[in-house]
Amino acid sequence: MTVLESAGVDRARAMRNPVLSAAAVLGATAYVGAVDPNQSGHYPTCPFLFITGRYCPGCGSLRAVHALAHGDIGAALGLNVLTVLGTVVLTGIWLRWAARSWRGEARTTVAPPWVHYGLLVVVLAFGVVRNLPFGAALAP
Repeated sequence: MTVLESAGVDRARAMRNPVLSAAAVLGATAYVGAVDPNQSGHYPTCPFLFITGRYCPGCGSLRAVHALAHGDIGAALGLNVLTVLGTVVLTGIWLRWAARSWRGEARTTVAPPWVHYGLLVVVLAFGVVRNLPFGAALAP
């Protein structure tokens, strides 16, 4: 095997996980884009909404992804702004991962604990605020 063939094999191996992850996300997005969550009977009801009558931080996410899949960013933002922002952030993280894998570089940074706790606080606060009268604009 030549050096170039070896480099190609190594690059393909390095790109395997980012490509498989992208394929899984694109497949799920294609399904949600094709099977409308606005029509009842296709997806289960949110158990938190069913039990409490309140919106969880994820309520409206399927409909938001459906709207994004159809290019309707305004509707997606109205359904779940956190999902839309999360999609942007996760796409950026995936792009960094794919570029690093393409170059054959190892991960050199890990998110510090405050990032994880901060994310938890944002998600929980979003879930609370969207159920309060002044946060009704955040409800799906």
